[in-house]
Amino acid sequence: MSSHPLPKLHNAMWPGLVGKGDGEGQEPAISLERMLELTAAANVNGQTFDGIDYFLFLPHTNPDASDDEIRRIADTIAAHGFVVGSLVAPIWPGTVGDSAMGSPVQRAKFVDAVRKACRIAKIFERHGVRKYGVIRIDSAEFGVNAWRDDASANTKRIAATFREAAAVAAGHGERLAAEGEICWAGMHSWKDMLDLLEAVDMPGSLGFQCDLAHTYLYLLGYNAPEHALLRPGYSEQEFWAAYETMAGKLRPWTIDFHVAQNDGNVHGAGSHDKTGKHCPADDPAGKLDIVRCAGHWLQGAADRGIRHICWDGCMFPNATLENPRTWNTILRTMIDVRDAHGWA
Repeated sequence: MSSHPLPKLHNAMWPGLVGKGDGEGQEPAISLERMLELTAAANVNGQTFDGIDYFLFLPHTNPDASDDEIRRIADTIAAHGFVVGSLVAPIWPGTVGDSAMGSPVQRAKFVDAVRKACRIAKIFERHGVRKYGVIRIDSAEFGVNAWRDDASANTKRIAATFREAAAVAAGHGERLAAEGEICWAGMHSWKDMLDLLEAVDMPGSLGFQCDLAHTYLYLLGYNAPEHALLRPGYSEQEFWAAYETMAGKLRPWTIDFHVAQNDGNVHGAGSHDKTGKHCPADDPAGKLDIVRCAGHWLQGAADRGIRHICWDGCMFPNATLENPRTWNTILRTMIDVRDAHGWA
């Protein structure tokens, strides 16, 4: 067992949903109950996952479900011995929300999605299944072409939407974490992400959600070559110098953290635009020393209110998700992260 009680180790439920569906070439979604079973079965020398992070949308959850329905979901999660950590608000078009840089109607939908997430968070907290975590958002604007039409004005519009959403969250005792990922307009590079956080300027209510897979592509400047910190053929020394530059800028804002692996490629499925490809923790093509990279983000994590870390395996094929070895390898990696960088 780890000598560090914190951070708690969580598994994400949304890999059973994101990129899944009934469209051509898509695999069917995996139910919440099955994702919970797969997570609960993982065991490394007696250590299990402590909890889950949770996407608030169908087919796992109806964002407009009654209080009783939400409490029944909480009972199901607790029956597996889990707590709930961070929640993903249904802010995208086709869920509850819409683009944070869109029309007033679209932006109102975005804020309403955050309001619905806060309501469910409060029910979970009153139930007792949730004691920590944040609510995750992004700009809900796929791709960056529309943003580039007027980058300055569009960033200001996203920031205004985020400020309104953050005020709603603060009123419910919640914090928002903006997910850095190359597919989200205005958040598609480390520099644009930093500019947006500073434009919102509500560090007590809105911070950054770092995912190791996504931030690796920040280094490469995949959707913003002008902000690339690495060039093809980089050396190990160049990698770590660039990594510290990026992490040094975004770490003070980081209030939520995903352990992940990346092979340097991008992937997309269904309505989910191309983004950093998550790989199995032990993928031989993986570019990241996961434990060492995690340390750059977890410096001072306790002071920023982080109490858990989460594995993200978005876009994993269903066969990978159904393989017990996948989860034991992930859990072992997360234990290694906690052993190296945990706290009391």
